[in-house]
Amino acid sequence: MAIVGQEYCDPEERVLTVRKTSHFSPGDGFAAYDHRTGGLTFRVDTYGRGQGGGAASAGDLALLGPAGEPILTVRRRRPSLHQRWEGFLGARADGEKPLFSARRSSFLGGSAAGAVIELLSPVPSSAAPVLLRVDGSFPRRCCRVVAPRGEGEKDAVVAEIRRKVDEAARVVMGMDVFVLRVSAGFDAAFAMGIVLVLDQIAGDDAGVDTGADIIDAKI
Repeated sequence: MAIVGQEYCDPEERVLTVRKTSHFSPGDGFAAYDHRTGGLTFRVDTYGRGQGGGAASAGDLALLGPAGEPILTVRRRRPSLHQRWEGFLGARADGEKPLFSARRSSFLGGSAAGAVIELLSPVPSSAAPVLLRVDGSFPRRCCRVVAPRGEGEKDAVVAEIRRKVDEAARVVMGMDVFVLRVSAGFDAAFAMGIVLVLDQIAGDDAGVDTGADIIDAKI
């Protein structure tokens, strides 16, 4: 399912280790590393101020490749009654139509309520909107991106966010390091764009313990 680009769609499941590189505010920075090669795959370092990193204007966040090339630009839609975010290909240009939009799926469940993502392009205007949903809690690093299917068919999990486990030390790492699993054929750059949106919508829940946990020796 190529959304940002076919080059980001791997025929096998792709596992990325994502590290939050700054903690001043949601979206300040991420770095994502390929589990197989250990190499840097994506990074985000615009800090929401529109300075450097390919951001088009103040408040924009840019998802960058390892060489700093802009892949996606994410910005908050204004004015908007609710929290809505939009994603654009590359460095967003004035007048460019968004690739996708996202919003919190519920205001009753707090930061764990998940989100709904609508694909806007390159879906034909005559076609029914393509919707993805995020189930679970991003602040707790335990959620799934789900593509609903037709009646009678099981929904497809296209990406999943889980806490990072250091098997050797038998430690569950802190919330600033987590795993993004991208299903075979799904767009990894788009999956990282969803991570940026979730970080903006949900933020880091102050009530969530961000320290490491020791794994029970019986596991």
